[in-house]
Amino acid sequence: MADETLGPLKRWWWQPPRPHGEPIAGRTVSSLELFYDLAYVAVIAQAAHHLAEHVSARGSAEFAIVFSLTWIAWVNGSLYIESHGRDDGRTRIIVFAQMSLLALLAVFTANAADGSGRAFAIVYATFLAIVTWLFFTVRRQDRRDQPEFVADTGRYVTGVGIAAVVILASAFLPTGPRLIVWAGVAIGWIGGMLLTGRSRVGLHRGLPPTGSLVERFGLFTIIVLGEVVFGVVDGLSAAERNVKTTTTGMIALWVGFGLWWIYFDLVGRRLPRTDGRAVANWLLSHLPITMSVAAAGAAMVSLIEHAHDPRTPPGTAWLLAGAVGLGLLALAVTQRTLVDAQQFDAVYRPIGPAMAAGAAAALVLGWARPAPWLFALLLVAVLSVLWFFAVSRLKLAHAKPAS
Repeated sequence: MADETLGPLKRWWWQPPRPHGEPIAGRTVSSLELFYDLAYVAVIAQAAHHLAEHVSARGSAEFAIVFSLTWIAWVNGSLYIESHGRDDGRTRIIVFAQMSLLALLAVFTANAADGSGRAFAIVYATFLAIVTWLFFTVRRQDRRDQPEFVADTGRYVTGVGIAAVVILASAFLPTGPRLIVWAGVAIGWIGGMLLTGRSRVGLHRGLPPTGSLVERFGLFTIIVLGEVVFGVVDGLSAAERNVKTTTTGMIALWVGFGLWWIYFDLVGRRLPRTDGRAVANWLLSHLPITMSVAAAGAAMVSLIEHAHDPRTPPGTAWLLAGAVGLGLLALAVTQRTLVDAQQFDAVYRPIGPAMAAGAAAALVLGWARPAPWLFALLLVAVLSVLWFFAVSRLKLAHAKPAS
């Protein structure tokens, strides 16, 4: 009787990874995945805090590097659960181990570009080592059951393993060279994903687009959009609250609302095409989207701090305008990867140039540097015009049968 009871419990505690090509029908994002994503809130908040205190070209570059590494960690951890995770004890232990490292990583993130860089590198390399081991177990399973995936998984394990070693080695470098190495790792990972997407095998073979994958990226975007709210709250909490300051903060909050409307009405909850290039472009375009949103949240603190200035400070203006512009350009890439964009090409095609025009308009506003409240209001106007244009075309697309 004891063996009959403990047998299923033992199997639940330690099952092998879910193999390639074994999707879970009707799968949605689990509560474990949502909990996992919350650990990244702390990391991203610390990175944005550093940017809010260092509104400059150097501060923006440091933020871009640290955020890229954070996003790469999230993608690798999330894709393992999406493709190979189960509702079992092993997956839960793995996720909680990663969350423990992320909590520690957040401690060192705010000063990762300076005094805490060595500790950040060691913790981050440990995280990548766990990811390497996870996909190594998948490769070992592939050798036994699905040899057609061995080469693909092997390349992935090699890439993540090399990144872990390089990041660990960077811990023993001075600050400047260390940041260059981190930037090289991020660029190398992005380049590797692009090359895989354009290869004969294609990224889609090991990562077929699913509704749960799209939902996961959308939920992470929501988490990052929370940084805009945090930025406004932090700005209003630190500043002297009066009519002009509060009004500036409330208008600035609508920049985040506008980005939410455009993302979820244009690309959210919509599947990318199944070819490797589209999957790679869809996945990678979310890096600048989420990075720009987090940067906009950091810019809110300075915008509200200078609410009474006759013109927005140059660093703040370029940071916020650049963030909005980068996000719009990335959304233009994302929307071209969708199944709907292929089906309704004539309707979707003008949306990309419209997003580019909106990005240019945001940069012009950054150059003009109007008063903070007016700057935020004009950015909201740009986002509103783009939303009305894009959504009107989407309504037209879905109102008519595909040709």
